[in-house]
Amino acid sequence: MELINNWKVVLLLCLALGLAPYFPEPHILGKIKWILGGATGMKPMDWFDVVLHGFPFVLLIRLVLIRILNK
Repeated sequence: MELINNWKVVLLLCLALGLAPYFPEPHILGKIKWILGGATGMKPMDWFDVVLHGFPFVLLIRLVLIRILNK
């Protein structure tokens, strides 16, 4: 539980797993564009990619919300 509450670990996950591969564009951005375009042709593996690459950002948003709500 300590790891998902550690800012350094979560930021590292966002940079390493969340954005990888970096070129030609971060993978998660391509998937988000695909979903916003209607998700036509997305297969289960594509949805798994969204979850895999998006989860670090969910953890980051969670930490930000915890910090805001505790003030």
